[in-house]
Amino acid sequence: MSAAARPERLDALSLGAILVTIVFWASAFAGIRAGLEAFSPGHLTLYRFLVAAAALGLYAVVTRIPLPGLPDLARIAGLSVMGITLYHVLLNYGEVGVPAGTASLIIAAGPVITALLATRFGGERLNALGWLGTLISLGGVALIVLGSGQSVGFTRGALLIFGAAVFTSIYFVFQKPLLRRMNPLHFTVWSLLLGTVPMLVFLPGFAAELQAAPLHAHLAVIYIGLFPAALAYLTWTFALSRVPASTTTSFLYVSPVFAILIAWLWLHELPRPITLLGGAVAVAGVVLVNTLGRPRPARPAVPQAGEGAQG
Repeated sequence: MSAAARPERLDALSLGAILVTIVFWASAFAGIRAGLEAFSPGHLTLYRFLVAAAALGLYAVVTRIPLPGLPDLARIAGLSVMGITLYHVLLNYGEVGVPAGTASLIIAAGPVITALLATRFGGERLNALGWLGTLISLGGVALIVLGSGQSVGFTRGALLIFGAAVFTSIYFVFQKPLLRRMNPLHFTVWSLLLGTVPMLVFLPGFAAELQAAPLHAHLAVIYIGLFPAALAYLTWTFALSRVPASTTTSFLYVSPVFAILIAWLWLHELPRPITLLGGAVAVAGVVLVNTLGRPRPARPAVPQAGEGAQG
């Protein structure tokens, strides 16, 4: 679909792509925890994106994805350093010393930051109900954290995670102009490849950890490299090329809800009533943002009698 023909609204195809992304990203937390048992945060980030880059690089070669022009390639590289490299490195290092509840709340601020940036720089708008829905969803995430019994406390690592939330918001908002003239698949391939290159600074000691890691740790990292990284970024970028960034990222509030369901089905963890309430509140906020949260387009003026409409 050409850039001009992409609808800037939430249709069934865009919604499906968003939900696929959110489910995979929600499942990544278990894989990251498993990977951190055998790998340092830097090596885990490098390993994960080497897997993703290998898969997408092979696809690029087989399908002969064209290289963007130098100006676009430079823009993709700059955005990818922020949204791929720095986001994942800061998040992994931050989560080493930050309670999971604190990390969840800080990352949940990402859609708010994205909406603010999109309003200021992307020409997007949320009305009062849209901002109310965003705050309602943020409150739902807080209830989920409280219901899981996680501690919430500020540490120095929290600044790293907040930095990660800011960088990923910049990545989401400022890739929109590129997606208007580029195939979203091509953007994602080059973005993940370019975002992986700076991670090579973690190569020292990487081979030793690869040899020492148990099989289950390798399988966990390969999974989060292929699905929550390579595939989920493809589906997310596809949705972002069709839907406003503030609308798309509002669905990130649903991620903890899927995480609860996955933990229930996979680990048989029974959620508390307050957790279920938090999930319902978060979903209600997302529904509000995506139904009543955007200003309605102005109706075209009706020509008065004797006035001709220009053709």
